[in-house]
Amino acid sequence: MSWEGTAVMGILNVTPDSFSDGGKHYALDAAKKAALEMLAAGAFVLDVGGESTRPGAEPVPIEIEIERVLPLIKFLTSETLALVSIDTSKPEVAQAALQAGAHIVNDVTGLQNPDLITVCAAAGAPTIIMHMQGEPRTMQQNPSYDDLISEIKTFLVTQAENALANGVPSVMIDPGFGFGKTIKHNLTLVRELPQFTETGYPVLLGGSRKSSLAKLAQTAVGDSRDPASVALHLYAAGRGAAMVRVHNVYAHVQALRIWSALHAQ
Repeated sequence: MSWEGTAVMGILNVTPDSFSDGGKHYALDAAKKAALEMLAAGAFVLDVGGESTRPGAEPVPIEIEIERVLPLIKFLTSETLALVSIDTSKPEVAQAALQAGAHIVNDVTGLQNPDLITVCAAAGAPTIIMHMQGEPRTMQQNPSYDDLISEIKTFLVTQAENALANGVPSVMIDPGFGFGKTIKHNLTLVRELPQFTETGYPVLLGGSRKSSLAKLAQTAVGDSRDPASVALHLYAAGRGAAMVRVHNVYAHVQALRIWSALHAQ
């Protein structure tokens, strides 16, 4: 992957229970339509997921997750020029998605499963390594850190180095906004993004429509959080984020184009 500025990754949750858009793209035709709209709006990557990782979410069986994501991935890789990411922590799902044409693996568990590293390395697939304290069912039950930035940074660098040493061609890191973090933790992560970019790895931030934004902006659920999401991600761009993961691609691409023009020399 190669680009300049802050790229936009569009979220395509092929699930009935994701926190913001559960069920909206569950039907294949609806997912296809949304994907084409995101591409037309300027998405650099489309991130396809078949298992919700919202707080309290229950795991999905491997077979179900594969059944959810494969038809959309096959459509995208055969009918479009989209760069496709598979959002999964399961080696079997990643392998099936990569065989269907997906290009990138996005793992919210931080590539801790050696079998997933093997799958990515064998396919020559770049990976996105995210930090999460705990797991989705419990991650928001009183998350705490002795040294927030140091702990997350050490984890991400260690996992990235291990992945590269075992044949993964390239890595992006994600500090995990909203994954086992309080509102204060999330704000600190974004303010301190330069500490992650100084590692030399490109940094992704995914704060789109998260509950922290709803509380800070005093707004409701779903797309009412989009203005807050844009504000967050513009700030992240200014702090060095290489990519932002978003629900509303159109709004983010437009905002980032103006932001980039204003900052051009």
